Amino acid sequence: MLHYELHQHSADAPWMVFIHGAGGSLVTWKHQVREFRHLFNLLLIDMRDHGKSKNISPVYDDYDFEIITDDILDVLDFLEIEKAHFLSLSLGSIILQKLHERRPAMVHSMIMAGGVFKADWKIHIFAHSGKFLSYFLPFRWIYDMFSLIVLPRKNHQPSRRLFRLQSQKLSPKEFLKWLGLYRDFFKVVRRFYRKKLETASLVVVGSQDHVFIRAAKRFAHKQAHLAQLAIMEGCGHICNIEQARQFNQIVLSFLRELDLGKMAFPVGANLD
Repeated sequence: MLHYELHQHSADAPWMVFIHGAGGSLVTWKHQVREFRHLFNLLLIDMRDHGKSKNISPVYDDYDFEIITDDILDVLDFLEIEKAHFLSLSLGSIILQKLHERRPAMVHSMIMAGGVFKADWKIHIFAHSGKFLSYFLPFRWIYDMFSLIVLPRKNHQPSRRLFRLQSQKLSPKEFLKWLGLYRDFFKVVRRFYRKKLETASLVVVGSQDHVFIRAAKRFAHKQAHLAQLAIMEGCGHICNIEQARQFNQIVLSFLRELDLGKMAFPVGANLD
């Protein structure tokens, strides 16, 4: 089973489940744990090959999103968590939507930070060039190069450094398996982008997230019946680390409005 960490507030407190992005680990959420553990029961998961989730059975030669989702559901079923708020980061947004597709009744709300919502030309270049470069370069060079492209500014440096550090726990073979998700990635993203949301959702994106922000805006606009958009000014892709205090306030405000049945739509910048 995947490695996980629990912070239990009380028996009747709602659950919040955290799904990190590719190359990360449950350490990604350290700033959220400090504040949310006083309000929720928290479940943080290291996905297969990440953090302390090593040698997970069964072993697969290649991965797809069904396998990754099965891993998470195994933990949720083992802990008998029937319903929770889910908070995802980056690629975790796709895994979260896949989990919602499989168990919609389990998902009270979806909070997607730095989410990946559409495979535009930039994503195609990343995926195909990553596979091509893996034949010639060490995977850590490739990861470092991509992290610099996604997080290029000086204020992105702390989150870039954290993800580079966490990615070192991946072996070259594990990295290639995760890179191989691109074969399933384009089809899954396209389906979720077209599908109508059925659960209250929050999309949080940094104004400097130049790779993913345009698709995030369009997704939130398209799903305005249930999706709330929050744009964090002066912030990059890993907004929950870069401006943790503001991020936490945005998430908690969303959840309070959700509990009161007073969702406000839409917020954030205009579409371009």
